Amino acid sequence: MTSDPLAPLLDLADVASAVARAREHVDKALRHRALRRQGGQVAAEISLRCAVASAALEGSGYDRESVRAGTVTDPVVQGALRVAGALPGLADRWSTAPRQVLARLHVLAARDVVPPDDLGRPTADPAVGARLDGLAGLVTGGTSVPPVILAAVVHGELLALRPFAGPSGVVARAAARLVLISSGFDPRGLVAVDVGHQAREPEYVGSAGAFATGTPDGLRSWLRHYLTAVELGADEIAPAAA
Repeated sequence: MTSDPLAPLLDLADVASAVARAREHVDKALRHRALRRQGGQVAAEISLRCAVASAALEGSGYDRESVRAGTVTDPVVQGALRVAGALPGLADRWSTAPRQVLARLHVLAARDVVPPDDLGRPTADPAVGARLDGLAGLVTGGTSVPPVILAAVVHGELLALRPFAGPSGVVARAAARLVLISSGFDPRGLVAVDVGHQAREPEYVGSAGAFATGTPDGLRSWLRHYLTAVELGADEIAPAAA
């Protein structure tokens, strides 16, 4: 029997307990009574907040109300909005054709940022291609770790590889959200994880760099950050519903 390559991550100090806390936090937030009446409105608001946060993490920070009003034409912001809006429609394909979905996310994110011929095309580096294949294998059933751990690994690996030209981080953050949506952890995309990342941006950047080292301490640092961002993202549901 083939061992699960991600299972050892759960043995890192404090990770299993952090997973349990994140799950409890999300479950509590998803029981918010407002979701029964206006779940669609809340999902739309969370989508906007995540897009604004993701674009800001990519260096295109703008006031949320200006984005909402449609006065921001920055192509990275517009790409992040397109990506956020497309996630519900891509969730079913994610677990069976992740590389195709990643290419689609890049087309949406990088339009008007990179040359048209580069859209949806990862770098030709064979090492990057091999790691993308490995990541795709995990997404299509190669691991049984909790979805939040797989989401963290997908996010961290794509940040480390930056396989696409332009706003590759927008793609990484969207892919991680797709893990949570498609797995049923956050089926309606209501957990604003990207807002959590932005709220702790120095830690986000530092722990992503630590993840790229591949050391146990580096992996633990990233996982702890990611799980905290999930908790913060769950906390965003209440104000979004207000």
